[in-house]
Amino acid sequence: MSTGYVGILSVELHFPEAGSLKGKRKYVRSAKAQLQQRFGASVAEVDHHDLWQRCRLTVACVARGHNELEQLLDAAERYLAGQEWELIRVEREMVSLDD
Repeated sequence: MSTGYVGILSVELHFPEAGSLKGKRKYVRSAKAQLQQRFGASVAEVDHHDLWQRCRLTVACVARGHNELEQLLDAAERYLAGQEWELIRVEREMVSLDD
């Protein structure tokens, strides 16, 4: 019996329109809320806290099957790439306790 899979995306975003940390927060809050609502993800800002045009988010998703998880992570990445900010870098890892 499978124990399920956990997928982790580490993404770096650039906000060219942000002119302050307050402006950046608007984008970060929006990205986190949408990832949580659309994909059931847990999201944390993990780096570049003091820069007003950059952010690194770590996104974690859980699914029963490997293919299901891969589709979920693909959709989350497509969402981030299609927004008003720039998706600069994406790193992905998928793990299972069965491994």
